[in-house]
Amino acid sequence: MGSADISHRRVLAIAAPIVISNATVPLLGAVDTGVVGQIGAAAPIGAVGIGAVILASVYWIFGFLRMGTTGLVAQAKGGGDSLEVAAGLMRALIIALGAGLTLIALQVPLVWAAFQIAPASAEVESLARQYLAVRIWGAPATISLYAFTGWLIAVERTRAVLVLQVVMNGLNVGLDLLFVLGLGWGVAGVAAATLISEWSGVALALWLARDAFRAGLSRAALLAGAALRQMARVNTDIMIRSVILQGSFTAFLFLGAGQGDVKLAANQVLLQFLQITAYALDGFAFAAESLVGQAVGARNPARLRRAAIVSSQWGVGGALGLSIAFALFGGAIIDLMTTAPEVREGARHYLPWLVAAPLIGIASWMLDGIFIGATLTREMRNAMIVSVAVYALALFALLPALGNHGLWAALMVLNLTRALSMARLYPRAEAKAAPAQGGAAPL
Repeated sequence: MGSADISHRRVLAIAAPIVISNATVPLLGAVDTGVVGQIGAAAPIGAVGIGAVILASVYWIFGFLRMGTTGLVAQAKGGGDSLEVAAGLMRALIIALGAGLTLIALQVPLVWAAFQIAPASAEVESLARQYLAVRIWGAPATISLYAFTGWLIAVERTRAVLVLQVVMNGLNVGLDLLFVLGLGWGVAGVAAATLISEWSGVALALWLARDAFRAGLSRAALLAGAALRQMARVNTDIMIRSVILQGSFTAFLFLGAGQGDVKLAANQVLLQFLQITAYALDGFAFAAESLVGQAVGARNPARLRRAAIVSSQWGVGGALGLSIAFALFGGAIIDLMTTAPEVREGARHYLPWLVAAPLIGIASWMLDGIFIGATLTREMRNAMIVSVAVYALALFALLPALGNHGLWAALMVLNLTRALSMARLYPRAEAKAAPAQGGAAPL
């Protein structure tokens, strides 16, 4: 199979379902908040919010399973190794199950530590504990869904990802309405709705990925030492890289808080533009992950180059469209997000940074996808370390001189440095796809 099969239609077939799937995610959060808001008190809203943030922060640590599974399985698919395609999912599910059970076992100290870091009023904390006591039993399901999603992307079944997301979110919304408004279960009802939808999602994912369970894997194939070591290396690199990246955004939030309440609120509003950008452009990066990974497995550098170019063309087009949309409608979006006049004015003042952000960031996001597909995770990790060091220097230089403008400028520097650092190393991706001497399998 040559590079000609990497068509624009194929990239869109992978990317479009992811974009649509991502669009359903903010809707679920809005429904959760809206339903619990019908109780008529502030504490339940705060409890659901803080409980969801606590769990999201913990589960986020295991996001490496999505990315690592995509890269490794895509390479196995490209190499025509159907047993390894199945084994990649099974190994990820074993990790997910172990991690989920560990979180359930450690729920008491984890919840205690969370409220030490982010204390709340006695009423909010009590309700949040009720929420967490229910939701924590979904930990194995939530983490397993990272693995299933990564596997489905790797084998180009993103329509299945869309079906999975729509069914889960639709069920969650319906159960929210039944449990909270119909049965009056309050905060516990919101948690129960999410718990049931998570495990229902796993049941559906098992069916969607049923081919992997029919592969007839032997224990020796599942526990192959070389494959396990490669998986451990890839996932460790991605986890370290992701923690560092999250730390850079946390620093942005904390430093923004030092600019005053209005600027902090304006930044929070504008960060939603970045979230919209991520949701809209993820599909093209995921397409790169799958197609680049398959090219590495097939030992076809020309195919890898074609996959990188075509997926990136769509990514740049999407970024340009978002920048134009933010320039034309950014003010209206801000007005939808806040009614405070001073916050609206402040957000508009810094909006030009968000108009530029998609075009500045698209290269780093697409290169992330290319490097994940090629499992150049050590290079990703090292590029992130360098980029965050440059980001820290930019903050040191720009924040005192330019204030909140300096904060946003430093964030743009972070993405530019990430792009330049990885672009310099891109030839390693094509080198990894080069035919191996003696027919050795890709590592």
